[in-house]
Amino acid sequence: MTDDNDNDQHDENRLIAERRGKLGELRERGQAFPNTFRPEHTAAGLLAEYGDAEAWPQDRLEAEKIPASVAGRILSRRIMGKAAFVHIRDRSGAQLQLYLRRDDLPEGVYQAFKHWDVGDIVGAAGVLMRTKTGELSLHADKLELLVKSLRPLPEKWHGLTDQETRYRQRYVDLIANPDVREIFVTRAKLVRIIRDFLESREFLEVETPMMHHLPGGATARPFRTHHNALGIDLFLRVAPELHLKRLVVGGLERVYEINRSFRNEGVSTRHNPEFTMLEFYWAYADYNDLMDLTEAMLREIARELGELEIDYQGETIDFGPAFARQTVEEAVLEFNPDLEAAQLRDREALLTICKRMDIHTASGWGWGKLLLEVFEKTVEENLVQPTFITGYPTEVSPLSRRNDDDPEITDRFELFIAGREIANGFSELNDPEDQAERFQAQVASRDAGDIEAMHFDVDYIRALEYGMPPTGGEGIGIDRLVMLFTDSASIRDVLLFPYLRPEE
Repeated sequence: MTDDNDNDQHDENRLIAERRGKLGELRERGQAFPNTFRPEHTAAGLLAEYGDAEAWPQDRLEAEKIPASVAGRILSRRIMGKAAFVHIRDRSGAQLQLYLRRDDLPEGVYQAFKHWDVGDIVGAAGVLMRTKTGELSLHADKLELLVKSLRPLPEKWHGLTDQETRYRQRYVDLIANPDVREIFVTRAKLVRIIRDFLESREFLEVETPMMHHLPGGATARPFRTHHNALGIDLFLRVAPELHLKRLVVGGLERVYEINRSFRNEGVSTRHNPEFTMLEFYWAYADYNDLMDLTEAMLREIARELGELEIDYQGETIDFGPAFARQTVEEAVLEFNPDLEAAQLRDREALLTICKRMDIHTASGWGWGKLLLEVFEKTVEENLVQPTFITGYPTEVSPLSRRNDDDPEITDRFELFIAGREIANGFSELNDPEDQAERFQAQVASRDAGDIEAMHFDVDYIRALEYGMPPTGGEGIGIDRLVMLFTDSASIRDVLLFPYLRPEE
């Protein structure tokens, strides 16, 4: 007994075999995969200029005989004897109808067209017209098969919804779901807006190495690789931070990088092993300046992409008002009214609180790490509107400058929107001796079993010893930002090729 999947596979194999037969015939005639057709227009451009039926009625189009040529993938076709209507989609993402008539095409072309398939890529040239239903169309007098599609689009391809198939075969997803294309168009626009914003403020875009001798710049578990010629192990970067700050030492006092970083951690709706970050460093600025700049940047992104108010997963996010600002301790007290301020720096009290909240703890954790765990458990998901959280404990901020009035916390912030971290920034630690002590503490944590703790970077300390100006530095997750502005629930929705286990 066969099931539906077996029947579907049999049907697909039969269709592929039929299409291979058609390709074979094209090869015999020397007509397979030509590369001479050059479209001069896009569907979106033609629709934008001539789509208005009142401004361009059929009689005007017929009188002016506007020439056009396009190329795209066949999405549908309707053959009616000696005439046919075909819809294609091109690189613009828009659809355009072709009107084909046997007697208007070169000898034999229409007969050949009747054997072409949905999914084939064609080129067409002719003049614009409007059908009786008012649809702008291209009345073709030239039609060429450019690519024979061997695989049929999935049944009901225009509604492809299986998530794993969409992520694994993004090329089919882009054909089947036009809205997906818009996500990545928005992503490209967002990155361009960021570049324009920073460069208008005299930031210089730079590139730093992806392979490091030591992983640094963030507390994270790295990927390890091996350089055969040198015979050494290297690490894929977890962040570009330490290299960018070396450039600030060297006098490049406003730098940024839109970079790929890699962290050997779990996969979730918010995490992918490789991801895109914006990091920028600004000499003679502090974390307050960074918060002001970040607020202005996100407001600019929202305005350029459409509106200051956006919808994200059922919530309205408003970038118009000033972003809220709270310390970690203030936020914990707000969302845990049963706690008292004195408990938040009392390690024993925090251990009891963590136990009551079923929060895992480790023996080497101080009050700062314990407080952060309580914050992540009880506060983060409640921060829906843009909110800067400041005053992070020094224990969990190994690269941040200590606060002048309270050295147990740092001049650091994280920006939360829709319950998730979007940005992390701080006044940079530029005291080489303090930084060396913090690295030593990280090494001790590694020796105690913390696989995400940092290594001791001798060269970075040497760079600081030459003198780094007082500096503010920040990282913003581009993927999470795109999720926010495209109303995407998962990071996989905003990555063209998200990580997936290999197919068996």
